[in-house]
Amino acid sequence: MTSFAGQTQEPVETPRNPVRLSRLWLRLSLTAALLAGAGSVAGLAAPGVIYDQETVALADSSTAQDIVNLFLVAPLMAGLAVWASRGSLRAYLCWFGFVAFTVYNYVIYTFSIHFGPLFLIWVAVLGLSLFALIGGLTTLDTASVKARFGARSAPLQAWFLIAVAALFALLWLSEIVPDLLVGDPSTSASDMNVPTNPVHVLDLAFFLPAALVSGVLVLRRHPLGYATVAGQLSWVALICLPILVTPLVANSRGHQPGWTVMVPVGFLFVLTLTVLVLLLRRQGPPGHGA
Repeated sequence: MTSFAGQTQEPVETPRNPVRLSRLWLRLSLTAALLAGAGSVAGLAAPGVIYDQETVALADSSTAQDIVNLFLVAPLMAGLAVWASRGSLRAYLCWFGFVAFTVYNYVIYTFSIHFGPLFLIWVAVLGLSLFALIGGLTTLDTASVKARFGARSAPLQAWFLIAVAALFALLWLSEIVPDLLVGDPSTSASDMNVPTNPVHVLDLAFFLPAALVSGVLVLRRHPLGYATVAGQLSWVALICLPILVTPLVANSRGHQPGWTVMVPVGFLFVLTLTVLVLLLRRQGPPGHGA
């Protein structure tokens, strides 16, 4: 290109447009967050009605989940969706973790809590968040995400996810295998009076393998790895919170609190947030690395 002074200038590369969450997935996410918040309010206001048929262990953990949903997950899922729709890549990538956690949580609500007044709300939240998760992931420009990270490796985050997936799998199998060998019912499922522990099913069948795959893809510098690693880390952090709140709920109700989980789960929560922040700080502006 020639300037007014007659000098030839190199064309300036136009930065890529920011990666945005589409309006459809934004609306699904906002609706899911609104319904989840309303359901959590009802669960906290009338636990004797909503969870009256559950065991003490399941009722306390469900109330803890309602607290986390109402005060953290639902509002932040909505906020991240709005920011992602305005072009924040960090919000978009973390939003995956919040929506995945909502899917995870409401599978447990719909399949393990007795049929009751909130059933249709829980089903709606599950469906909305699941379609938002699938849609948001399949329409994401993963190549642009990789470019925003400059195609740099993230071995810390990758190996952290692989280690967390392996450790949780070993932890769950350490209960499942002995129960199977002696022919006893699942120990943790018996505490909740459900046929099988839904956490074991969801983790071993879906979420831990997904975390493992994300870690491996990041090590291979695959675009899908860069697109999912922040969401996986957000999900790991979120699953810690109801575990940390449950002993507080149990203690407030005069039940036996499981204080022993506080230190290891609290450590995992802080460590996961640290690893996530270090990852997000590496993301460049639009056009970075292109």
